[in-house]
Amino acid sequence: MDTHTYDLIVIGAGPGGYVAAIRGAQLGLKTACIEKEPALGGTCLRVGCIPSKALLESSERYAEAKHALGKHGVNVSGVSLDLKTMLERKDGVVKALTKGIEGLLKKNNVTRYFGHGRFTGPNTVQVSGKDEVLLQGKHIIVATGSKVAPLRGVEMDGDRIGGSTEALSYSEVPKHLVVIGAGVIGLELGSVWARLGSKVTVLEYMNRILPGMDGDLVAEAHRILKKQGLDFRLGVKVAGAKVQGDGCVVTVEGAEPISCDRVLLAVGRIPNTDNLGLDAAGVKTDQRGRIEVDDHFSTGVGGVYAIGDVIKGPMLAHKAEEEGIACVERIVTGYGHVNYDAVPGIVYTHPEVATVGKTEEQLKEAGVAYKTGKFPFAANGRARAMNETDGFVKILADASTDRLLGVHIIGPRAGDLIAEAAVAIEFSASAEDLARSFHAHPTLAECVKEAALGTAGRTIHL
Repeated sequence: MDTHTYDLIVIGAGPGGYVAAIRGAQLGLKTACIEKEPALGGTCLRVGCIPSKALLESSERYAEAKHALGKHGVNVSGVSLDLKTMLERKDGVVKALTKGIEGLLKKNNVTRYFGHGRFTGPNTVQVSGKDEVLLQGKHIIVATGSKVAPLRGVEMDGDRIGGSTEALSYSEVPKHLVVIGAGVIGLELGSVWARLGSKVTVLEYMNRILPGMDGDLVAEAHRILKKQGLDFRLGVKVAGAKVQGDGCVVTVEGAEPISCDRVLLAVGRIPNTDNLGLDAAGVKTDQRGRIEVDDHFSTGVGGVYAIGDVIKGPMLAHKAEEEGIACVERIVTGYGHVNYDAVPGIVYTHPEVATVGKTEEQLKEAGVAYKTGKFPFAANGRARAMNETDGFVKILADASTDRLLGVHIIGPRAGDLIAEAAVAIEFSASAEDLARSFHAHPTLAECVKEAALGTAGRTIHL
């Protein structure tokens, strides 16, 4: 078996891995990236973030044509669904982007190895698959991402009962889809199939949807999504799910079994560290299977690091990217940092839900004195013109210093609006800083300005 030596070896070519590899190459490191899947980009690009957003966009346009364009004076008749074309478009988007990443690695002279990477020692990785090679690295980053978390009693068959991967490619619209889990993935994909005609039942163990998000945001999202037709059953414990004939049966403790066409299991994700040979490298994991690292992504084994979904923190593509860059820059320059108080999170339902910083519940629990500003999209001219008036912007600021602590948005294009808040928090801005900054009129962003004014009781348009 051939042996090659590199300054940096990255295991995994998802958002964290390929970005880390590119940054390493930019900083002058001889870099290799190992990926076992034919297409680069990881779960996010292949069967996660990107294909789900493609289907969300397409299904939203379909629903708008059927139900909403008439309010704009655009009368459409005979609207029909071509699911095959919709899925082909989704696949085309994914293919173009994965090819783009392949081109980026070549452009930056990163050597790609096609196979499964496994440690055989602290500084050696064996690649098995299309490429059979032994790699030695001065620095090695584990960026292997995550996979669907199982649930006891749920018998996944990769078709009728599956995870997000299967839910992105149903060959026909299910008459009845049961979603287990009311988190981001469950609500996004549940929304897709509800728009296309499915009856969607969402089962959630907790007594609320979107665990971890601000309570006001959650209450509004629940109200809106319920109005859109999602049937929420909260505080229920799923005991099992299995295929029965041409359908499925989901059993719930203390309730009648639910018969349906398909089941989407979306109760979370777990670190993907199977067969990585972590023991051979001396790398430790915690009780949840996450690789233990210090504040600088070091595993404690000289030259071995971990980033993204395999370590603690939110499992988000942009979090993994920033960790990859910070990790590599620290290796080369001695400095690299991620501000975890400024990591935004987005739910691409309609309307979108976006959040950054602390929730009101977290501030109360920590005993932090704060003030609140809130402004509804219904009072915004641009939102009125768009006929998108659901939701609000909520800002939490420190009661004494006025520093921004959290921003929570539900409404049109919330995923874009949250960027302003993330930058503001990154630069330790105050609510007054946002309030005094120009926000063009008429724009949705004026709601952010008004909410900031609201923290001082100075809201103008409400």
